[in-house]
Amino acid sequence: MRRMQDTENSSMSQQELSEVHRLRREKLAELQRNGQDPYQVTKYEVSAHSRQVIENFEQMEGQEVALAGRLMSKRVMGKASFCHMQDEQGQIQIYVRRDEVGDESYAFFKKMIDVGDIVGARGTVFKTQKGEISIHVEKIQLLSKSLKMLPEKYHGLKDVELRYRQRYLDLIVNPQVKDTFVKRSQIIQEVRRVLDQKGFLEVETPVLHMMAGGAAARPFITHHNALDIDMYMRIALELHLKRLIVGGFERVYEIGRVFRNEGIDIRHNPEFTLLELYQAYTDVYGMMDITEEIFRSVAHRVCGSGKVQYGDLVVDFDQPFERISMVDAVKKYVGVDFSKVETLEEARALADQYHVEYEQRHGKGDILNGFVEEFVEEKLQQPTFLMNHPVDISPLAKRCPENPDYTERFELFIGGGEYANAFSELNDPLDQRRRFEHQAALKAAGDEEATGVDEDFLNALEYGMPPTGGLGIGMDRMIMLMTNSVSIRDVLLFPTMKPRED
Repeated sequence: MRRMQDTENSSMSQQELSEVHRLRREKLAELQRNGQDPYQVTKYEVSAHSRQVIENFEQMEGQEVALAGRLMSKRVMGKASFCHMQDEQGQIQIYVRRDEVGDESYAFFKKMIDVGDIVGARGTVFKTQKGEISIHVEKIQLLSKSLKMLPEKYHGLKDVELRYRQRYLDLIVNPQVKDTFVKRSQIIQEVRRVLDQKGFLEVETPVLHMMAGGAAARPFITHHNALDIDMYMRIALELHLKRLIVGGFERVYEIGRVFRNEGIDIRHNPEFTLLELYQAYTDVYGMMDITEEIFRSVAHRVCGSGKVQYGDLVVDFDQPFERISMVDAVKKYVGVDFSKVETLEEARALADQYHVEYEQRHGKGDILNGFVEEFVEEKLQQPTFLMNHPVDISPLAKRCPENPDYTERFELFIGGGEYANAFSELNDPLDQRRRFEHQAALKAAGDEEATGVDEDFLNALEYGMPPTGGLGIGMDRMIMLMTNSVSIRDVLLFPTMKPRED
């Protein structure tokens, strides 16, 4: 037995729903026998949409319009019927009267057209006695038959898992869901606008990689039959984009899908959308400025204000983002000063004292990061640049000149969660090789997230890469923030789901 019904209609049994399905199939068969197969319709000329009519009623009153959409309700009252039609922009009432459409058409409408069907309606714009803007229908046409019954109006589609599995149904019956995905598109457009205005070039790089690199993550492995080699779905965009900087492009970006074979929770999906950009002749501080501008611009232009509600938190993007190093953050929130920790043994002793987990292969920098994850991140509520990460956990970032054990890197935290990651990019091919070799050793020791030695990338660096700043922003998380969505699945049209068992 399935764990849930197809439509979650609380007032009808599965047997009754099956009967509705049977009756609609019979209607379809009758239509097809009579040469009225709705699936044979190839086009319908639409001249207006619901919101357009409603918002411009004074100008459009009395005008003839043609709308198309899904019938969401149908109330037959003898010689006249009131229905609600839903199109891309919303809903509008249509008034179907026998005297206007003719006896034959009205009989067809009553018998053959059901709630859920896709219809075209041509008529004049008017307002009912109750003041509802409507379409006085002159001609109605069945464009596609719905064989299944929509969820009941007052109960809707409530089961969260079913909503994710059947997003098409979720979009039909939950209008706010469509609004979220419209806003998702607007956010991505705004990010592009900001970068395009700054002279960045949007590019596309390969999804299939010979080596998984650019991040610490477990990759998906596939096999290329023609070449007879294993390949990796990309876990980041970084290394190919930096090759373009070597090639002479000074400002490049890509908004693309990346894939990480990791767990699924409210902030993680195995495939997600990532923005990465690289700019020659700047550094991590230049990336801070761009990051602030992107988030602030999206907040104002898409959300309408620099202050954005996210759960119980009001995020203020108008204020300069706080900047604090990892060492200073641990000192501030934990009272432990890692600048005075000189040996790995001292770091391990502190970890044991504060119950911070670590593995034998972990260095002092890993343990510092463990303190940050355990005690600091949740404290960073307003936009905060957490800076100067240890070299141990930053294999692609340039070292801080004043302290080479740390790097010119930041992560952006808002509401206790990470939203962006940026470096002054490492352009020393010799140092990069040493760090790749360290990663390879970790990989050999069992670290599934460690990378190997990318010889082609090292070869590119040996030709010379200018000083460069790089930035990555998780677009799905940004969209969650800007739409006040609890789960990443709420901002993905088709999130990854475990197959449903019968």
